[in-house]
Amino acid sequence: MNYPLFIARRLSLSGSGKRKAPAVSVAITAIALSIGVMLASIAIVFGFKKEIRDKVVGFNGHITLYTTPTEMEDDNILTLTPSLKKLLNETPFVSDYSLQAAIPAILKTNSEFKGVYLKGLSGEITSNFVARNLEEGKVPDYSEEDNKNKIVLSRSAARQLGLKVGDKIDTYFISDDVRVRRLEIAGIFNSHFDQYDDVIVFGDLSLVQQLGKINNDQGTYLQINTENFDALPENTLKLQQILNQALAEGEIFKLYRTDNVLNQGAGFFSWLSLLDTNVTVILSLMIIVGCVTLVSGMLIIIIENKRFIGIIKALGATTNKVRRVFIYLSMKIALIGMIIGNVLMLTLLYLQQKYHFIPLDADSYYIDFVPVEITFPSVFILNIGVLIIIYCVLILPAGFVSKISPTETMKTE
Repeated sequence: MNYPLFIARRLSLSGSGKRKAPAVSVAITAIALSIGVMLASIAIVFGFKKEIRDKVVGFNGHITLYTTPTEMEDDNILTLTPSLKKLLNETPFVSDYSLQAAIPAILKTNSEFKGVYLKGLSGEITSNFVARNLEEGKVPDYSEEDNKNKIVLSRSAARQLGLKVGDKIDTYFISDDVRVRRLEIAGIFNSHFDQYDDVIVFGDLSLVQQLGKINNDQGTYLQINTENFDALPENTLKLQQILNQALAEGEIFKLYRTDNVLNQGAGFFSWLSLLDTNVTVILSLMIIVGCVTLVSGMLIIIIENKRFIGIIKALGATTNKVRRVFIYLSMKIALIGMIIGNVLMLTLLYLQQKYHFIPLDADSYYIDFVPVEITFPSVFILNIGVLIIIYCVLILPAGFVSKISPTETMKTE
């Protein structure tokens, strides 16, 4: 049988009394805090990535398709032709697509005015995004004729113009001539992305097409969503190659240009990449703190059990077997600390994910609460990785038992 494990399972972690020795308590606390901080770091970074990515994607989609004018008289209006539809439907990584149109406008009250883009609310991702970030009112159902002149305004624009849900505002559209529409505020959203919130107003796509004097199958660009966000650069390049090949073979008759959200939101994604570096530093520091504390506790336990070591060595136990006893004992301490840290931190993270009770400064972080994304594969990998590192670190200090002589120990005792 594996008697080092048998002995380690029954060896008391207590000092002279019934309570755990101070060194053991400190080691358990340090491991619990370390694993808790590591779990929090990973969950918060994943949360930030998800929230920021969803916001940028909500405004832009995954891939944006533009038409490229080839002659001076060509415009930049994109027509969703049957041949283009067929090509996109046959592209395996394209999950859905929607025609998008935007037109510059001026919102004017009696005392204020503001330049914006009126964007047609089209596509499932964008519609769901606006609904998730809605603070007041509701997103109109634009399939109903009564909602054609209703818009969804950002909180920053509503504050600047002194508007609220139900108010009506004169909206001026200037192209070849000046047209005016009196639009009603149906909802107010707040994504905390001022770069977008300050300039975008969502309305009915057919209204935008009508004001822009384009047909129902036309827009300013096409918003395309894919199955795998991680493969977005490769899929963007593949789509461009498919379009170029289709043009060369005469399947489509327009030159198209592709772009993706990684380029359009490059500043946000660069900021998120910095968080990865911060997490790496935090994980490294927490592992060092936990391991150092655990090694210190292990050495104290070895010193407190010198007599026990001398006795089992005198009974024939090899140094390697005795070393394994204390490695197993230290792993037992580490497991207790990890279980405590996991239970407490995962509970806290779950509550934060559900109730958002820890706030953030939205002006600095684009989110008004600490975002959390608990992924159980990452929790599992973190715990297994920490266990392996702890086991490897404990091998060296466990060799201290080889310096303990049974004869000297029993003489001392």
